[in-house]
Amino acid sequence: MRISQKGLYALQALTALGRHYPGDPVRTREIAKEEQLPEKFLEAILRDLKRMRVVVSTRGANGGYQLQRPPDQIFLGEVMRRIDGPLAPFEDAESLRQRVRDDAKHRPLFQVLLDVRDATARIMDNTSLAQIL
Repeated sequence: MRISQKGLYALQALTALGRHYPGDPVRTREIAKEEQLPEKFLEAILRDLKRMRVVVSTRGANGGYQLQRPPDQIFLGEVMRRIDGPLAPFEDAESLRQRVRDDAKHRPLFQVLLDVRDATARIMDNTSLAQIL
């Protein structure tokens, strides 16, 4: 699994919003300053998180972003899959399972890669935002 800069920034933005939860909306500029993130890139990431229904936005003078759900109901695996794709180090889980079944010569190699993917998914899917706050 490789976490892109976008994925890392998304997690950092969520931790900033988690620290303010529950509370008033937080402006993009405040998140960018607090987390030392580029504001323009952060705006695009927050729009993606809004489409994912992880955050909500409020317009106006007191507007900004808030978590849509409590931090203990937002899991890192959910966010990373939507931002960066599969959690597998090579292809996706089903492709790896297929290779384990079909490629006898390389079965042990693909099984290790599948085990790495499964361990990563288990950790990411069971780690909530609340746990890293």
